[in-house]
Amino acid sequence: MAPPTTPPKQSPLRRLRLLLAAIVAVAVVASACSDDDTATSDPTEQGASEQATDGTSVTSTDDEGTTSVDNGLLADELAELPTTTLSDADRDALIFMREEEKLALDVYEELYDVWELRIFDNISAAEQTHTDSVATLLDRFDIHDPALDQPVGVFDDADLQALYNDLVARGSESITEALLVGALIEDLDIADLQARASNDPAIALVFSNLEKGSRNHLRAFINQLETRGETYTPSHISQADFDAIVSSEIERGHGR
Repeated sequence: MAPPTTPPKQSPLRRLRLLLAAIVAVAVVASACSDDDTATSDPTEQGASEQATDGTSVTSTDDEGTTSVDNGLLADELAELPTTTLSDADRDALIFMREEEKLALDVYEELYDVWELRIFDNISAAEQTHTDSVATLLDRFDIHDPALDQPVGVFDDADLQALYNDLVARGSESITEALLVGALIEDLDIADLQARASNDPAIALVFSNLEKGSRNHLRAFINQLETRGETYTPSHISQADFDAIVSSEIERGHGR
């Protein structure tokens, strides 16, 4: 019978590498637990993002504040919510916000063509996901989509049509005016979403994410204006709300 074999001795270098790997593994686990604790916190009333039932955020935000809706995740989340019978006010709100989000998209695309500022290109792409999320609700409740197949700059709502024409004209005057137009659109969007708040869980989910996106986009435009020595005075939300938004951090997923 062959003598029993013994495991080869490990070199001091190999033992050190194994020890370091174990330390790193423990640190990773501790960090993950810490992140989970942070994810459940709600540091500010406005700063909490809406999260899907599996704990993932339905929005994503970059370091400049550009906030997009993941409409795939949103559809999964909406599928878990009960379908209700809408009031006329909720129905009108969805139709209006579909076009207002399109207005933001169309104005930013036009101003990017004029000035080629990256902020307009980035945020217009995000606004496409915003207006698409409202379209998802229109489909959910079998409501005619006023923006379906409409070209850039064309709206069913006469007031939004006039506003689009005015904002593009103003934003084409100078880069400063263009950035002021961006801030005004986000200011207006926040106010209109708040005015059309709904008890329907699907509408509440979408509108709260859109409002978070508008707060982040407002911060982005204000930052651009401040770097140019310019200021913006809110005309739709209160000064107190405006100050609270621009003085706080960019809102990201998982409640941060």
